[in-house]
Amino acid sequence: MARRITPESDIYDSERLGYQRSSSHKPDLIFPAETAADVREAVAHAAAHDLPVAVQATGHGLARAAEGGVLITTGRLNAVHVNPQTRTAHIEAGAPWSTVIEAAAVHGLAPLSGSAPAVGAASYTLGGGIGLMARTYGYAADHVRAVDVVTADGESHVATPDHDADLYWAMLGGRGAIGIATSLEIDLVPVTTLYGGALLFDTFDAVHAWREWLAHVPEEMTSSVAVIPFPDGRRRTQVRIAYLGEDGDSLIAPLRRHQPLTDTVKDIPYTATATIHNDPTEPAAYQSSHTLLRELPAEAVEVARNQTTNVVEIRHLGGALSRPVRPNAIGNRDAHFLYGIVTRGPEVPPVHEKTAEALEEWSTGGHALNFLYAAHATPEAVRTAFDPETYQRLRALKATYDPADLFRHTHVIEGP
Repeated sequence: MARRITPESDIYDSERLGYQRSSSHKPDLIFPAETAADVREAVAHAAAHDLPVAVQATGHGLARAAEGGVLITTGRLNAVHVNPQTRTAHIEAGAPWSTVIEAAAVHGLAPLSGSAPAVGAASYTLGGGIGLMARTYGYAADHVRAVDVVTADGESHVATPDHDADLYWAMLGGRGAIGIATSLEIDLVPVTTLYGGALLFDTFDAVHAWREWLAHVPEEMTSSVAVIPFPDGRRRTQVRIAYLGEDGDSLIAPLRRHQPLTDTVKDIPYTATATIHNDPTEPAAYQSSHTLLRELPAEAVEVARNQTTNVVEIRHLGGALSRPVRPNAIGNRDAHFLYGIVTRGPEVPPVHEKTAEALEEWSTGGHALNFLYAAHATPEAVRTAFDPETYQRLRALKATYDPADLFRHTHVIEGP
């Protein structure tokens, strides 16, 4: 019988709290899963007592906090097995990218991980996964061969493009609304090193320099630019680089001519890629919103110039992100940029809405599911993460696999 944790337990808070602290799950009962059987037992208990279910690995992408019900934590369900012959990895639901990266590197391989290795690999992948090699290889979800899923009836399925194909399609993009993934089989790529790091500038105009430079970069270059407030009250611009091609020095020479304060871009092992973005690792309360853009004119860049206390990041999309490898529910592949803003604290300041309004002229009208957190992960916003036909198919599959809406503490797919 799976272990259970109640609010009276002295480990209740440590078990329920994740990385995102703007809101937190407050379940009536926690199942700390160590096996897929534990997940099945938790789902069966919830279904028998008509209780909603939430799932949490690391808690980075918390969408909708649970008040009551059942929380399944998967941090202990974290094994990783690499098959170097097939260039695949079998990863359990709670494994962070750091574990996958280290296991793959032994064999000269790498996963399509993101900027923060502490993030849970499975949830990141189920929501799409825009990683450090995204323009070269596409979404992490495009490279999933199989998903082990527990559905709302407590049954396990091995979903692939050829078996339980509808469930496979819905899990890759629908994240946790259709079922609970207990493990994934993912592709690995033959990458041991890349040309990566960051250029830090003492001027906002470096954002414009990056924008203009993008006109000449190949798909092997995945980059972003961030405007970051520093403790001294100044804002600095950081260009993040991850390149898989040849002669990286020549490619970024136009950026270096703008005299960066610091320059860490060089050939690095894939195991050191956390140093490119240097994302925070400590839990924090924050609010994040974003706009997907068709284009990035100079006027759109200027929207961020006077946001003195917020972090603004613009990610360059396109390339392989626009070309699906396997069938899945990922939407908005026509977007060329993701323009995000992060503010500190649990409240949502007006700057989020004002930024979206200022960018509306160039917006695709869509969103990326993995970047919809907390207060911004509304059902209306989730709907825009998919094209209308995809969303209607997801609604129909939700009605088939979870008719009682057991899995509603996630990015909500509304019933038909």
